Amino acid sequence: MIIRSTTETDLDRIVAFTVDEPVGWIAADRYTDELRQGMYRPEWTWIAEEDDRIMARALWWGQASGAHPAALDCLHVDSSVTDRSALAADLLTAGLRAFSEQGAPRPPLYNVTLQPDRRAEAAVADALEWRRTAALSAGLTAEVERLRLEWSPEAGIPRPSGRLTFAEAGDDEFLEVFRRIAEGSLDAETRRNLASRGPDATARDEMDFYLGCPGEREWWRLARTASGEVAGLAIPSATPYNRNVGYLGVVPEFRGHGYVDDILAEITRFQARSGAELITATTDTGNAPMAAAFARAGYRISQIRVIYSAPVS
Repeated sequence: MIIRSTTETDLDRIVAFTVDEPVGWIAADRYTDELRQGMYRPEWTWIAEEDDRIMARALWWGQASGAHPAALDCLHVDSSVTDRSALAADLLTAGLRAFSEQGAPRPPLYNVTLQPDRRAEAAVADALEWRRTAALSAGLTAEVERLRLEWSPEAGIPRPSGRLTFAEAGDDEFLEVFRRIAEGSLDAETRRNLASRGPDATARDEMDFYLGCPGEREWWRLARTASGEVAGLAIPSATPYNRNVGYLGVVPEFRGHGYVDDILAEITRFQARSGAELITATTDTGNAPMAAAFARAGYRISQIRVIYSAPVS
């Protein structure tokens, strides 16, 4: 079995390789379109082949302007392979090693996308299990399940309650609110970062991530109470595909007052005023209060993503 990254001459075989399991995968037209844009690349696409036949394929994705891939979007091993998880682990390990040698600051995460109405099916469990085993074997041992949510205009644009005001602020002010919001967070990645790196580095990482997203810094707002105290922050953002919620949070001393609804409503209004026909969002399934806030705001669950990533060092 030969495991390697691809070249342009492999394209026809890459797009002809299809997935026959109930998990999300990248269709040929999307792959070729985003290949042209630089979000998929031959050197980020890895295969295992035997006798010129592709037996396994891994498609890593990244920002068009990025030097390294950000996430593995699609991993599949032909059903004829006896030990699918072992071959998948070898493929993942080879790709991740190459990215590290090329200077990637940390291993890209792996997204397994599931349809919410099929989550309990045995076929879904089987498809997830060998992928999970492969991810863990390749060192992506931090596992979390996240909801992808969507808002569309039919859900209605929420009206302001008048309880909070929203205004621009400087980077230092935002950084401090990021740090305060991290305290007691129910987000799994934030909790891992806090435990391993502390609140200051966690806040810096969060802020740097959103500064690097396609959304504009000028969209960011601090939320204040009627007395002028900072209650939280609202960061409308964007992906290469659509507008999204980005980041929101309430500082610890103001939690329990329903301000999360006001902040989410402000982000939704901002994106809707900008003409967004679709707003996406994500939250951990374990963050029940945030999931409930999205439901109250008219966001519906469109996908479940099981995410595997390297532990934070």
